Amino acid sequence: MRNMTKSHTSAKYQLTWSHRLIGLIFIVFLASCAGTDSFQQRKGKEHHTPDGFKNLYVVDTDKSFFDFLEMRLLGDEVWADHPALADQVPQQQVDIARIQAKSDLQAETDVPLITWLGHSMFLIQHKGLTLLTDPIFSNRASPLSFAGPKRYIPHAMDYADLPNIDIVIISHNHYDHLDNSTLSTLAERSLQQVSPTRFFVPLGLKAHLEQEGVIANNITELDWWDKSIAQNAFASADIQALPSQHWSARGLSDRLQTLWASWSINIDGFHIWFAGDTGYNSVQFKEIGERTDPIDLALIPIGAYLPRWFMQKYHVNPDEALKIQADVKASKAIGMHWGTFPLTAEEPGDPVKALKHAQETQSLDESKFTTMAIGETMRFEP
Repeated sequence: MRNMTKSHTSAKYQLTWSHRLIGLIFIVFLASCAGTDSFQQRKGKEHHTPDGFKNLYVVDTDKSFFDFLEMRLLGDEVWADHPALADQVPQQQVDIARIQAKSDLQAETDVPLITWLGHSMFLIQHKGLTLLTDPIFSNRASPLSFAGPKRYIPHAMDYADLPNIDIVIISHNHYDHLDNSTLSTLAERSLQQVSPTRFFVPLGLKAHLEQEGVIANNITELDWWDKSIAQNAFASADIQALPSQHWSARGLSDRLQTLWASWSINIDGFHIWFAGDTGYNSVQFKEIGERTDPIDLALIPIGAYLPRWFMQKYHVNPDEALKIQADVKASKAIGMHWGTFPLTAEEPGDPVKALKHAQETQSLDESKFTTMAIGETMRFEP
């Protein structure tokens, strides 16, 4: 009887420890699952910080507007007189009848039309969809109407003559890319349209657009690699926010609190990549080239790059713009972010000259990376 009791006790003891062991394994499994979920949540969000955002392949500096003024006023760099050299920038008036006919599907229905309105503002039309990138209708890229960088090239059109705008893409919150007066104008126009304008912005900018009168439901805020869709009665576009190397601020205390981005826009197979404002690194643009569909047309900055010691982290020069085109594997590219506002030291026409020089030096086909006249409309031909 004792042996039976002892045997029963031993079996019960072994069973108890077996249960404990199974329970321990289960707890470890749950913990590993939780750890995996946590990792998956963090993966791809390395650019987030507790207070906002950061770049991944450059150490962000704390340079402020006052550092810029010190460099501008006390530095050794010779700054070009942009208004006096404005004739270096080719310009023409927009063909209003042509862009209106395109928007109404009356002409050139199967061919994308690209109109450069200066700086980083493009009007892109295809398959009944019309979009604007980084629109700025104001005379100054500034919070003040009487001070700040003043446009030295006349506007190429009366913006009241724009066709209905389906999509607005904003790359970041600097004044030469996000203009309050323009936002208010576009918000008012949107109310008069059958299909309202959809605004796509990086993380943190939705509230700003709402303050300027844009209806919240018409704003889509995206993180890097997030996707969305915009459509009207005729067509749809796949929109994706993608990395860039830049920064954000509109005041003295909001640096890096909102995100910056480049953008993929795919309209019925016509794939555009809008670089926004960016510096160069050898990682992120190659990732874009590997992870996105083949890019037909890239819109890449080539201006606002001098003095190099001050601008290099966040503004590419023409040579780096060519590297970006190669990295993202874009079939063709158009240079932007030049010839409009006096932001940096180089002459207005220097970016185009430097681009051609780099192409000649590297024996590159100049037709693959071109520039436009402000106000010019071009058909995209693959």
